[in-house]
Amino acid sequence: MWTWYASRAAGIVSLLLLTGTLLLGIGGVTRATTTRWPRFAVGRLHRNTSMLAVAFVALHVLTAVLDGYVPIAWLDVLVPFTSAFQPFWLGLGAIALDLLLALIITSLLRARIGLRTWRAVHWAAYACWPIAVLHGIGLGDTTTWWVLTLTLGCVAAVGIGLVRRTLTTITAAPSDRNPTTTGTLR
Repeated sequence: MWTWYASRAAGIVSLLLLTGTLLLGIGGVTRATTTRWPRFAVGRLHRNTSMLAVAFVALHVLTAVLDGYVPIAWLDVLVPFTSAFQPFWLGLGAIALDLLLALIITSLLRARIGLRTWRAVHWAAYACWPIAVLHGIGLGDTTTWWVLTLTLGCVAAVGIGLVRRTLTTITAAPSDRNPTTTGTLR
């Protein structure tokens, strides 16, 4: 019984941390800084928040598999749409986890694979997050008002962040859009 509660709690904390990670990543791309939060601090916080999020996702997955209430096997966690329990919604969770694993692996290998490859795979974060949100919504974790409020708040925050990122990209000077002229990759 405790594993069911632990899995749900870890899933909710994962949503909050992954939302924060995505927003910090967007903040890094849009070069959001203040005098109190220079750009390197935003980048460092992004990295640390993402590592904490990965730990909570791992706890969420572990407790979901250990919980005997529904049959979730280790294969179901990694291979989408193979579960006997809610195959579509659990499959979305497997896809989100697979994308998250790709982000982790390429981030660990960033120096070896190059910035362009790393950046191309890192775009998967924009797919990983909404797929994970749909996974949580579909499995019924939003049936209570406070979980639904948290989820909608996360969706709104990411929506605002994406609008900001889009506007920043559109209004950026041509030299800011071309990584070869500025020496930085976004």
